[in-house]
Amino acid sequence: MVDFAGALRDAIQARGLGLERIQERLRAEGYSVSLATLSYWQTGRSRPERRESLAALAELEKILEVEPGSLAALVGPPRPRGRHLHKSQDTRELGAFWSERDLIADLAQGIDTRWDERLTRLSQHDRVNVGPDRGEVSFLVRQVLRAEADGPDRWVVILRLDEQEHPLPLLTPVRNCRLGRVVEHPESGLLLAELLFDRPLAKGETVITEHALHNYPPFPTATNYERKFRLPVREYVVEVCFDPAALPRAVYQFQQMDGQDEQVVTMEMDVGHSVHAIALDYGPGRYGLRWDWE
Repeated sequence: MVDFAGALRDAIQARGLGLERIQERLRAEGYSVSLATLSYWQTGRSRPERRESLAALAELEKILEVEPGSLAALVGPPRPRGRHLHKSQDTRELGAFWSERDLIADLAQGIDTRWDERLTRLSQHDRVNVGPDRGEVSFLVRQVLRAEADGPDRWVVILRLDEQEHPLPLLTPVRNCRLGRVVEHPESGLLLAELLFDRPLAKGETVITEHALHNYPPFPTATNYERKFRLPVREYVVEVCFDPAALPRAVYQFQQMDGQDEQVVTMEMDVGHSVHAIALDYGPGRYGLRWDWE
């Protein structure tokens, strides 16, 4: 019996279309599916299971000129995933608190996310540098993680650039990590990447990593910085450093715990032209700083 991956490969071969052309046709109809996802579908590494993916599959059947529902019928029920079998009911999906959660789930199929829930976030410090032209120049991220099982060997980075017409930033490992697989989706400004540790961690072991993100000039205008926590963090520090030539009119700290209303507090800038906020035992939720220019 032909399975979904085999039927999809046969249909693509019979239609004579490359994956790039199929992606373009899907995008023209309003469906955003990465090349990696299409490749994984036809090799059997993954299959469409989420609402957005199944909707794209229906359009894919039209593009490949196969009988409507013939590929969808081979998908079957959602498969239990190894790292999900032990999850508590309170664990949020990888794209929690992102408006593009289904797209993130699809893009994440191109990287290894199995260890994400086995790493406790002990501390995280984000520092944002804003240039004299009010642009987002760079970000430096330092974090302390603890393994809750033997084996974690990587951290997953998810970033979204607000100005989607701007090139995605350059991600650079700084300390105790190196760059693994990277999945980019410029149309939505999304970047997902693996930061590989020097070696797998043993249960109870901790690691300190640092990585930087550098935007390309002309830098996108900076108006806010937000961190989304699908899992809680013991300590979170967010710091924004402004150039003396471009100081905002006002800065606000905002936070929104899962299921609650957003809370906003006005912040004061220090003599070094920077602002920071600290959250303890925070999440799940979103937390950050935003500011107004003159």
